[in-house]
Amino acid sequence: MKYCFFALAGLFLLNVSCTMKKSSGSSQSESEVKLITLDPGHFHAALVQKTSYPGVSRDVYVYSPGGADLEEHLKKIEGYNTRPGDPTDWNGIVYTGADFLDRMLAEKKGNVMVTAGNNGKKTAYIRQTLSAGINVLADKPMAINTPDFEQLKECFRIAEQKGLLLYDIMTERFEITTMLQKEFSRLPALYGEQQKGTPEDPGIVKESVHHFFKTVSGKPLIRPAWFFDVNQQGEGVVDVTTHLVDLVQWECFPEQSIDYRTDIELLDASHWTTALSAAQFREATGLETYPDYLKQAVSNDTLYVYANGDIYYKIRGVNAKVSVIWNYTYPEGGGDTHYSIMKGSNAHLIIEQGKEQNYKPALFIKAIRPDTEAFEKELQNALKTVAAKYPGIDLKKTEKDKWEVLVPASYHNGHEAHFGQVTENFLKYLKEGSLPAWEIPNMIAKYYVTTKALELAKSKSKSN
Repeated sequence: MKYCFFALAGLFLLNVSCTMKKSSGSSQSESEVKLITLDPGHFHAALVQKTSYPGVSRDVYVYSPGGADLEEHLKKIEGYNTRPGDPTDWNGIVYTGADFLDRMLAEKKGNVMVTAGNNGKKTAYIRQTLSAGINVLADKPMAINTPDFEQLKECFRIAEQKGLLLYDIMTERFEITTMLQKEFSRLPALYGEQQKGTPEDPGIVKESVHHFFKTVSGKPLIRPAWFFDVNQQGEGVVDVTTHLVDLVQWECFPEQSIDYRTDIELLDASHWTTALSAAQFREATGLETYPDYLKQAVSNDTLYVYANGDIYYKIRGVNAKVSVIWNYTYPEGGGDTHYSIMKGSNAHLIIEQGKEQNYKPALFIKAIRPDTEAFEKELQNALKTVAAKYPGIDLKKTEKDKWEVLVPASYHNGHEAHFGQVTENFLKYLKEGSLPAWEIPNMIAKYYVTTKALELAKSKSKSN
């Protein structure tokens, strides 16, 4: 076995066998939350620790098989500990070895396990961790296929039986334009009724564009090679779409329980590949060659990844479409982008994040009612209502029937900060002893949509 410790002074790697112990000067109490990070392979695991939290121990127990994924994780944590402004003070107590999972389950050094990494292993990790009596905060997706979905339902049953919390990290609920889109849609005098739409013209649409090569915390992101293997990472239609399906439920039916057996009707789904050259793969991973498990997806030295997909479905009669696209990298000045439209009988609420918006998300309100003057009065009333909750927001008319919602810069705290906000929410629920009643059925409904859509998309590919 091998343990190592890292703290503010730097990384201290101990390559000798020793016994796990607390670092000197660390004060802990039984009421403290103590984090475990299991097999970190995705940068989201580190982003949970980009900030500190009251009542959470500075000691974090990390269990890993070792290797490049772990090294990248520890580098990010060390960067947060040593940054000039508002540094964190995490003390990583790291165990590496082939028996890392068994060791974690046996030692139970913490009461909250954080998992963000190889999605092919994640559902099983979650089930075993809950069975051992440890709460779980999981990066999405918690299930990447139908067998995982069935296992995930069992995970929630285990959590209920043991009085534990299982929660996934839905960062997009904390993006300010999405929050405001939801707020304005809750005002019937402005928005009207949610339109059901049709499969060809859905009542709600959410589209996300992501990139394989990008920067995180100011540095180029090195992806593990397994990230490009759909059997380990999952296809795009079960990965990023998790956020989009979640937002459809969260915005259209806030704090309402969705039953996937009666409230969801899957209509259509498709998937397609993104091509990466050998040079692009090297740049994104730092590897000179494709590993064996990827070679079946390689043709003429080009890697083809099923990273893209569309899902068309009905949720309580409302036609919804979610779509994800992965490109290699973004244009200069750009980044990952989000598009969304919610269609009410009086107004459409539209989030755009293209070149015209300098790749920053912006919310627009478009009048559908013919009486624009009357609509503008309702819009001003709506602004007062929403501004009472979000002081400083304003409106700017951009077209005869369209207004942009002006949002102070202080609300745009960035995607990375949202991980801390989700974690703070989870810690509040942990203290209260339960999640809101609607969260569990809605997580189950969300993963039903994504995993069933993958089944449908694959069946269509085989028949073509």
